[in-house]
Amino acid sequence: MSKKKVFQRTALAGLLSLAWFAAPLQAATATSNQLVLEAATMDMRADPCSDFFQYSNGEWLKTHPIPADRARYSAYDEVTERNLSALKQIAEAAAADEGKSAAARLVGAYYFSGMNEAQIEQDGVKPLEPMFARIDAVQDKQQLLATIAAMHRQGVMPLFSFSVDQDAKNTTRYIPQLLQGGLGLPDRDYYLKADAKTREIRAKYQTYIEQIFTLLGDAPELAKQQAVTVMTLETRLAKASLTKVELRDPQASYHLSDLPGLQKLERAAPWAVYFKEIGLAQPGQFNLAQPKFMREAGHMLQGVALDQWKAYLRWTLINARAKDLSSAFVQAQFDFYGRTLAGTKELQPRWKRVLTNIDQAAGEALGELYVAQFFSPEAKAGVLEMVGNIKQAMRASIGQLEWMSAATKQQAYRKLDTLMVKIGYPDVWRDYSSMKIDQGAYAANNARAAEFEFKRNLAKLGKPIDRNEWGMTPPTVNAYYNPTMNEMVFPAGILQPPLYHVNADPAANYGNTGATIGHELTHAFDDEGRQFDAEGNLKSWWTKQDEKKFLTRVKAIEQQFDEFNPIDKLHINGKLTAGENIADLGGMKIALQALRKSLASKPQADKIDGLTPEQRFFIANAQSFRGIMRDERLRLQLATDPHAPEKYRVIGPLANMPEFGQAFNCPAAKSPLRAEAKRVNIW
Repeated sequence: MSKKKVFQRTALAGLLSLAWFAAPLQAATATSNQLVLEAATMDMRADPCSDFFQYSNGEWLKTHPIPADRARYSAYDEVTERNLSALKQIAEAAAADEGKSAAARLVGAYYFSGMNEAQIEQDGVKPLEPMFARIDAVQDKQQLLATIAAMHRQGVMPLFSFSVDQDAKNTTRYIPQLLQGGLGLPDRDYYLKADAKTREIRAKYQTYIEQIFTLLGDAPELAKQQAVTVMTLETRLAKASLTKVELRDPQASYHLSDLPGLQKLERAAPWAVYFKEIGLAQPGQFNLAQPKFMREAGHMLQGVALDQWKAYLRWTLINARAKDLSSAFVQAQFDFYGRTLAGTKELQPRWKRVLTNIDQAAGEALGELYVAQFFSPEAKAGVLEMVGNIKQAMRASIGQLEWMSAATKQQAYRKLDTLMVKIGYPDVWRDYSSMKIDQGAYAANNARAAEFEFKRNLAKLGKPIDRNEWGMTPPTVNAYYNPTMNEMVFPAGILQPPLYHVNADPAANYGNTGATIGHELTHAFDDEGRQFDAEGNLKSWWTKQDEKKFLTRVKAIEQQFDEFNPIDKLHINGKLTAGENIADLGGMKIALQALRKSLASKPQADKIDGLTPEQRFFIANAQSFRGIMRDERLRLQLATDPHAPEKYRVIGPLANMPEFGQAFNCPAAKSPLRAEAKRVNIW
């Protein structure tokens, strides 16, 4: 039940609006010119002590409306857009020239099939007909579970989800996992809450389901009836599901079991058929992550009529694959998930959607071509140097903690010292030679790619842990910490201007990428990560007294963020966002300490554009979170996302950092700093 702590800054970029703000991506060969800071995106009329987010980002916020094809727009999205443009050039070149590497051939054929709109429109739902036929042919519960397993093998997850991951309490082995799932709405609460906005979303979701069944050729009355069936089944699953906050407790989702143990939850459910169909006739031990959910799934398998299951499976299949099909299905899906849920005005251009899909399905093939052009050895070396400085700063910070005992500190040092760091791209590229991708049906390519990934993961069982595997692709503008591997990973996509440049002002680099590194490092010690030891095992290494002191500080962070009210009467959920808020605060504090040490050994000009290094550090960090989002997207984020909205990821940590007030000489009357008794200092 490995659970990656994804950075996913809802606005991820900055570096003080450098002169290369609109520049292309970082070339694979670094240049030597020092980049110059500018203040073009700042609101110099604002008081940094009173409204630091506006001071750092005001001009950018005023001049950057949300594009019609986005629900939000941020510095993170700016880099994503430039990465997509670079990938478009790569894919178009690969599609036009067949005499190249295996990676280029795969990407070229995949891109060609995805961009062949005429063929996609002509095919309609034809690529899904074999699975529809299998669903229609189900005559008993054994065949039902076998069909669910066949869908799982193609990456479509009705009823529950299946995965293979490290055993959280014995990370030297892989085990299967059965997890809650099977929902079409973003979270269980969308089925259960009674407020007017949620009821409206449910009604529109049911209308969308009706529309899809109608597009499949069902009569209107039958489509309406089947939509009610789908909503009824999904609502039962939602009621049995853990909440987003409950899922943050790794202990709550670890229950080692086996086939007899699963069978006890519902003796009549033919679970052995499922395992045989997915390729595990003898499944051995597995993690029954949410037993209450799987008990209800078993009861439903026995109690729900086959015709109702067939409607649900047809729906789950078409909803998972609608993006691969003709325009009527694509538009219907966008109208609900894009327009209703997130407020997006227009569907993204096809080339963006196709490239995003290829990155998800064959990202290391695409990434191999990407890093050859856009990630230099010098950039990697520069990031590794920052990582070393930040790890040293974290070690010093642990040593200075007054609330932590020497015994717990020794275990914290051990975890820090064994933590692995991956930068840019994998040492060994993934082998896609057995994944059949051609210029034919796009939906068929996607189904084969999903089955390839399922088989690849299933094949891990019984083998040693692959510590070279990556959980993100090289072009991804993101980063993560994986507690069961005790590793943090920074793809090349996030190490691009204006997020990072090897020749940029160090204060800007540390305020942005340095804080990102510190953020991921702090995840190893946040309220979830601190439950895993140096080997990645879910095992306590804390004294009871230290744990109590830590949890008291976590509760204070939760209470601080509970106070924030971004829209309507909706507040940030302090418990849901606690891990990210701890990481934001810890990341800033240790990145600042690392900058100070770096400048002591490599002196720089004290002021640039009248700003000191520490002022530039804080501004760079705030600019990395610049962003705006539509109201619908903000409501969705508050309900489902463990990250607070951008503005609060700036002002929240600063309220606990005296270093900020000192950097900007803030008078007490205007200081954003909380009263000393209410400040939180964890790491």
